[in-house]
Amino acid sequence: MRVNFWVDLWEKFGVLVIGLAAFAAVIGLVLFLADRTPKKARDIVQLLVFLLPALVLLGIGLVYPALRTGYLAFTDRRGEFIGIENFVWMFTQPDILITLGNTLLWVVLVPTVSTLVGLAYAVFIDKSAGEKVLKSLVFLPMAISFVGAGIIWRFVYEYRAEGFEQIGILNQVVVWLGGEPQQWLINSPLNNVFLIIVMIWIQTGFAMVLLSAAIKAVPVEHLEAARLDGANAWQQFTNVTVPSIRGTLVVVVTTITIATLKVFDIVRAMTGGNFNTSVIANEMYTQAFNRGEFGKGSALALVLFVMVLPIVIYNIRVMRKQKEVR
Repeated sequence: MRVNFWVDLWEKFGVLVIGLAAFAAVIGLVLFLADRTPKKARDIVQLLVFLLPALVLLGIGLVYPALRTGYLAFTDRRGEFIGIENFVWMFTQPDILITLGNTLLWVVLVPTVSTLVGLAYAVFIDKSAGEKVLKSLVFLPMAISFVGAGIIWRFVYEYRAEGFEQIGILNQVVVWLGGEPQQWLINSPLNNVFLIIVMIWIQTGFAMVLLSAAIKAVPVEHLEAARLDGANAWQQFTNVTVPSIRGTLVVVVTTITIATLKVFDIVRAMTGGNFNTSVIANEMYTQAFNRGEFGKGSALALVLFVMVLPIVIYNIRVMRKQKEVR
């Protein structure tokens, strides 16, 4: 067994060395040919040589799957073309309508609450004692994966029947206050709110960091001028600070909105989409890979893409306007 182990190890090492040598040889050949091209066409040839592999990979990994998904959205599970039946199904099935409604609820609450809380935290903690530590505590959830956050909060919401020791901190607090433990992740529609809290917990740190940096970049002269004109703290904030950080606010809101539209991990880890908590990304996975309905899953993916696209376009337009102003 030990001899076989070393033989297998050497074989794998040999394959690795051969692969690296082949890669180096191909790169060397490409550079040699690019260097030997006529001077007039050398820049164009070198540009194509370096961009072509990336473009090929982009086409294979992104463009083709996107086109394939667009086609599958109009087919059934056997791959036969059925027109817009998948979209009719999507907007007529009660369960899918609940899924769409849940997604809209996420999109409304998560960006709004995350941005407001992050902005308030950035303003009140700015230039205070222990600012770095306090901001680090809020930003820490950003370092946790969505699955990890879902597992953490699932323990927070954990339920044990009355009379048993509660391991979920939320139910333990309820018991301490004289109430009865609740099945937070089962009782609809409030279970959606408890899932949304997890996303807000993660995204607030992102909003706080960006908005804090933007607030610090507001010229002190503008605030002093407003103060000399008799503006109080609230008026300075609404009339000077907020307009000055408008671009950052747009970036924060649109980025969190896109992340919220694509949310999958939290729902999958905490409820699996059961108890009327499913969202579009989770339902897309369920239909395509659990039930084999690739047409319906692709239709949901296409709707998700259509929902994200206007936000991306708006974000790009705002960033272009900012560059023009600068």
